[in-house]
Amino acid sequence: MIMADQKFGSGHKNSEDFQTCGRTIKTGLIAVDIVSHWTWAATLLQSSNQAYQYGVAGPFWYAGGATIQIILFGILAVQIKMKAPSAHTVLEIVHARWGNTAHLVFFFFCFLTNIIVSAMLILGGAAVMTALTGMNTIAAAFLIPISVCVYTTTGGLKATFLSSYIHTVIIYVALCIFAFTVYATGSDLGSPSKVYQHLVVKAASKPVDGNRDGSYLTFFSSNGLVFGIINIIGNFGTVFCDQAYWQSAIAARPSATYKGYLLGGLLWFCIPFTLATCLGLSALALDLPITVTEANEGLVPPATAFFLLGKGGGILMTVMLLMAVTSSGSAELIAVSSLFTYDGYRHYVNPRATGKQLLIVSKIMILCYTVLMGVFAVILQQLNCSLGYVYEVMGVLIGSAVVPIALCLMWKKTNKWGAMAGAVFGQWLGLVAWLIFAKVKYGAITYDTTFENYTMLTGNVVSLFLGGIICAVVSFIFPEDYDFLSMRQIKVMDVAEDGDLGFAKQGEDSMEAMRAALRFVLIWGGFLAVILIPIWPLLALAAGTWSQGYFTFWVILSLIWGLIATVVATLLPIWESRDALINMFKHLAGRGGPLPSKLHPPLDMQNEEKPVQIPQQAVGDDTAHREKKIGNAYNI
Repeated sequence: MIMADQKFGSGHKNSEDFQTCGRTIKTGLIAVDIVSHWTWAATLLQSSNQAYQYGVAGPFWYAGGATIQIILFGILAVQIKMKAPSAHTVLEIVHARWGNTAHLVFFFFCFLTNIIVSAMLILGGAAVMTALTGMNTIAAAFLIPISVCVYTTTGGLKATFLSSYIHTVIIYVALCIFAFTVYATGSDLGSPSKVYQHLVVKAASKPVDGNRDGSYLTFFSSNGLVFGIINIIGNFGTVFCDQAYWQSAIAARPSATYKGYLLGGLLWFCIPFTLATCLGLSALALDLPITVTEANEGLVPPATAFFLLGKGGGILMTVMLLMAVTSSGSAELIAVSSLFTYDGYRHYVNPRATGKQLLIVSKIMILCYTVLMGVFAVILQQLNCSLGYVYEVMGVLIGSAVVPIALCLMWKKTNKWGAMAGAVFGQWLGLVAWLIFAKVKYGAITYDTTFENYTMLTGNVVSLFLGGIICAVVSFIFPEDYDFLSMRQIKVMDVAEDGDLGFAKQGEDSMEAMRAALRFVLIWGGFLAVILIPIWPLLALAAGTWSQGYFTFWVILSLIWGLIATVVATLLPIWESRDALINMFKHLAGRGGPLPSKLHPPLDMQNEEKPVQIPQQAVGDDTAHREKKIGNAYNI
């Protein structure tokens, strides 16, 4: 498919296409790509572990606590198109505003985020591969990234989008199979009422510590709430500091930015929510002999899948996991490649690099990071760090950079020294608070004491909030008055004089339309975030310890959400790309028309009005005045 797209479609022809897909990706594919990026091994494995530990509250806190970040990132996605339409990476935006020192500081945080995410992907994938197939864990840790490297190096970011679509559809199909096996067709359970009855019996023999009446069927779960807060904080770091999510916004058509992220968040929600509601609760209902250590390694879903469907269930779980790891792994490879190509090589090694040189460096970086991904995962394996431990500690390590990075693009008064101080000192103070709490509360600093819920909560909260507070306070005392013009002058390679950066003269893809898009995403993004956290949990709290009828309603909701998401994720990208697909198949059959331009990818898959170039720099006093006026109008 990648080769056919390169020959007959809009596959990459130069470095810009390789890293940004010509900035022309539509809403459906952006949404599915977001789902793919956000569906880690932890999404499939740790979400069910939370259900296994805390009952019905676990799946929601995992899903809701990691959905609001995607929805709110839609605000930044629109800001990118308005203020930095020619950017390739988030660090180019930082460099354009604050220069080399800040660039290097945030390079550290972004790369650290990629390391943590990549290690988690491989760590979880390798553990399950070993458990289900007997493969050597170290071999699995290297085999997974190598398999991803092949098609990523060939197709670039477009390969990531194509693999994201195919893999995400497979994940949704597997999700539906597991859900209906548990709640409709399975012989061991087969209905919500049976699962409910088994959970009541389980609570009587092994009550949940911290849950009301020890029940698995209540939102009154103190430990579940603590995990939810940790989850929210940690995932702000992994979304806002991970180049993979900025990359999707950069590659999107202007009109697809906010719609893609809002839709992507809603589509993703059902994966941990529905999967954990069926596999995690089934492990409890069936009273499977899973140890705490095995649960923290993410082995609840494969154990349940194997019990319910035998060898076929194990194979289906393996395929599902491989789809998640490879598609999100591909996104991480491209993200790191972009950082080191544009923010390392072009900024510090060869500022006059040509597009061809950048393309070569991009591919070399993909190959190098493929090896490093396996190395990072093996190091964590040798240190006996579980997937759950790495997942919860990530907020301590990177949460402090969230607010400074966001304010770099959103607030003209943000002070660069305040941003750097917030990121660095917030991280240090978070680490100190995390370790001190473990020592004071539990008497020693060990793996187990630092993994306690309240220890992790302390480190996460201190890192995120002190990082933001330091940045904000310094900026209020020493405010900048930035006009955002330098962001609009970021250099673009391999684009002709009439290059458009995805914008059109009129309509929803025009620069003017982005103002309305910003208002839309602020209102609806904020509304959806408030519905998910806190209104939904408060409504569930009102039900107390759930009745069988309420539990049945909850299960039906998760099944319907999963089915709708499956249909939308499968059909919407095909419908939006129908003209390009028809054209490609005609060429393959020898009946196609003219091939797309060798230099420019089309604005989209259909024939629309020719877009106009977005000015890269002010030319003449009048143009400079208009640029200044536009830049100030976009400040919020």
